[in-house]
Amino acid sequence: MASPSTDMKTPAEVKEHCDRFRAQFQSLRDEIGKVVVGHREVVDGVLIALFAGGNVLLEGVPGLGKTLLVRTLAQALSLPFSRIQFTPDLMPADVIGTNVVMEDPQTGRRRFEFQKGPIFAQMILADEINRATPKTQSALLEAMQERSVTVAGLTHRLDAPFIVLATQNPIEQEGTYPLPEAQLDRFIFKLNVGYSNMDDLLTILDRTTGQDTPQPATVMDGPTILDWQRLVRGVVVAPHVKEYVARLTLATHPAGPYGGGDMAAGGPTGPVNKYVRCGASPRAAQALLLGGKVRALIDGRYHVSYADVKALALTSLRHRVLLNFEADADKVTADDLVRQVLDLTPTEPVRVPG
Repeated sequence: MASPSTDMKTPAEVKEHCDRFRAQFQSLRDEIGKVVVGHREVVDGVLIALFAGGNVLLEGVPGLGKTLLVRTLAQALSLPFSRIQFTPDLMPADVIGTNVVMEDPQTGRRRFEFQKGPIFAQMILADEINRATPKTQSALLEAMQERSVTVAGLTHRLDAPFIVLATQNPIEQEGTYPLPEAQLDRFIFKLNVGYSNMDDLLTILDRTTGQDTPQPATVMDGPTILDWQRLVRGVVVAPHVKEYVARLTLATHPAGPYGGGDMAAGGPTGPVNKYVRCGASPRAAQALLLGGKVRALIDGRYHVSYADVKALALTSLRHRVLLNFEADADKVTADDLVRQVLDLTPTEPVRVPG
């Protein structure tokens, strides 16, 4: 688990570091593949988020392997791991911790002492996060964004690297609470976990109903992950690609020059003006850019391309584009809208009046 140096000066050193990153990324993917069958796009999305330094929301019906994926990743990484099972009676103090009264047996004096909650790990599995009330869901907001927890006016820093991997059931199911928009925005990606195909299902049966249960080996530790995250942030982004990321984000805004005017979204009656209540925030652009940097390294490049950005558009934007009632009536989903925005937003720069 040798840590990569981030002080690169020559093209040869850049290529060497890219190659080492690709090798470790593939090793991590292979170890997860020993346990998790199929779901290649979901696995890659989780790994890209890990090296981009973001949190991930996994959505799918029960029994598809969401929790298994997170537990397997925790085994492949030498990081303190904590699982929080979200239920309707879970309280914020059950997540972040609380101050309790402690008595000194010698002097009899009493004092408050902070007892850390399960959030004080480095890899957090927030299982079925939308089964808890919004009050408890919001207990994760500060930890997910600032990597800290504040209790009774005192701020406690969380160890890095820190990542929240949350699973949720589709909101149409009974006993679920929609996540607040502010919390959704703090997930770098939202990944939809679908059903396995026939071949994958047969492999799952072979692995899970026999005597031998495969276990992943540890691939890397926390300091190595932090070094790879620094390497990712050093990947080059050309000005025209950066501008495309900005235009793609702005194209989700209704009544804006890129989304609601005569530009990408097709004029005042285009899909964005018709169906979008609130467009994507700057965090969406950050997700596209950071994720694109990881994809570039996986592909052996030290620069981000248009293809890297487009490949991450759905996972970065689907949970940040809020649709209105008309979209619900016309059965238009966020994925449908993002695909239309992708099709209607050109890669070349566009002159916008004003």
